[in-house]
Amino acid sequence: MSWTLQRRRKSDRLKTLTTLFGLDGGSHMDSLTKTNFLGNVRRMFDRAARALGVAPDLVETIRECNSVIQLRFPVRLRGAYRTFCGWRAVHSEHRLPVKGGIRFAPIVDQQEVEALAALMTFKCALVDVPFGGAKGGLMISPEDYDEAELELITRRFAKELADHGYLSPSRDVPAPDMGTSEREMAWIADEYRALYPSDIDALACVTGKPATQGGIPGRPEATGRGVHYVIREFFECPEDVSRCGLEGGLEGKRMIVQGFGNVGFNAARCLTEEEGVRLIGVIERDGAIVSDAGLEPAEVAEHLRETGGVEGFPAARFVPDGSSVLEADCDILIPAAIEGQITAANAPRIRAPLIVEAANGPVTFAGERVLLRRGRVLLPDLLVNAGGVTVSYFEWVKNVSHMRFGRLSRQLDVERNRRILDLIETTTGKPVPDDLKAPLLRGRTELDHVRSGLEDTVCEAYGAVREKMLTIDAIDDLRTAAFAVALEKVVRSYREMGLA
Repeated sequence: MSWTLQRRRKSDRLKTLTTLFGLDGGSHMDSLTKTNFLGNVRRMFDRAARALGVAPDLVETIRECNSVIQLRFPVRLRGAYRTFCGWRAVHSEHRLPVKGGIRFAPIVDQQEVEALAALMTFKCALVDVPFGGAKGGLMISPEDYDEAELELITRRFAKELADHGYLSPSRDVPAPDMGTSEREMAWIADEYRALYPSDIDALACVTGKPATQGGIPGRPEATGRGVHYVIREFFECPEDVSRCGLEGGLEGKRMIVQGFGNVGFNAARCLTEEEGVRLIGVIERDGAIVSDAGLEPAEVAEHLRETGGVEGFPAARFVPDGSSVLEADCDILIPAAIEGQITAANAPRIRAPLIVEAANGPVTFAGERVLLRRGRVLLPDLLVNAGGVTVSYFEWVKNVSHMRFGRLSRQLDVERNRRILDLIETTTGKPVPDDLKAPLLRGRTELDHVRSGLEDTVCEAYGAVREKMLTIDAIDDLRTAAFAVALEKVVRSYREMGLA
């Protein structure tokens, strides 16, 4: 099947958006025309590079994607052939394999994929995951096809990627993203295994698979739980909390979440159940719901599954103009939908003192500048949503090692804990309560290992970002600090390999 390596101009994307969705030059279109997503990422990168004093020629080398492929392929559906268009961008191969999700969306394009691939390079570097950055996308509306049709399309896309060297356990490992899930990853893994039956590591060609198909417990919740861990770590530093005008701990803080998919839901669930945060607003495609008394995440998610939207959710006020709720009064605002939601146009009206980027690029470069001037604190996507790729790394290691975590040590842990409990009971003459004894005698499960590794990884990364911001005069915000920490590691790799 014919394919091309090309760069698609911004005007092409605008034409596609206008034709498909009748956009009329509103705020989303304004963000695309004035500073597109890829441009925002490059400006953030350049700002960190200037703060570090990285040589201009090396900056140029690292900034651009190594390769981008556009694929067009036909699939026979409903008695006729339909042609689909997809992309895979590899930003940096300073570490292999490269890593990045595949999104299925009607407005995906090459520019977006390149921006996301660049973010993946620096995200992996920031959290010390030894992958390069990549991203993929297929221009498709998944809801237009039934499951059998989606499987045909996904398998054909996987074959095209594999045929051109963009799918491999050792070179390029995708994962779920917007519009894809465990289901699509299982189809891709099975297709790759059929193409390369002698590859014993075939299951490692993608991550985010079902646990029964080589996946790992905790992967579906990983990005949302990572959001939770970063916010909790932020609130462990009183001086950081005071910078945005808040005080005290997380309990009782009011939260609004935009986008209640996998990431938004799991972040809200963890923060409400484990930290006592109050969810007062949820923004979705059809509008938003608001309740000062608080919303139960599981109930909102169930309503979304049943109705496809938030309208009609009981005991909450429905707001048809969902985006206006971004500007509502709350303590923590979590945009967990798509890029370009907070721009220079609406940033002056954002009342939340703490904005947490659970999505990729929801706050534009210009929007962030406005927020910072107003004393708001932004926890950047580079750090906040790195939980997904962190646990994807654990899954990949599990697949290539052919060993689940804890298999060799669980019973050793149980035996050690039993001896400690016996010693305590003998010394005190009193039995240890059963509710304290039970988890110690259960031993650490694979999920315990995953959550422990995730927490350690993102909390350590937050500490590194915070230290960078406090020690370099040219850096006064967490996003620039995050890019700087990551960029230093990438530059070091280039130099050690003799490429700089």
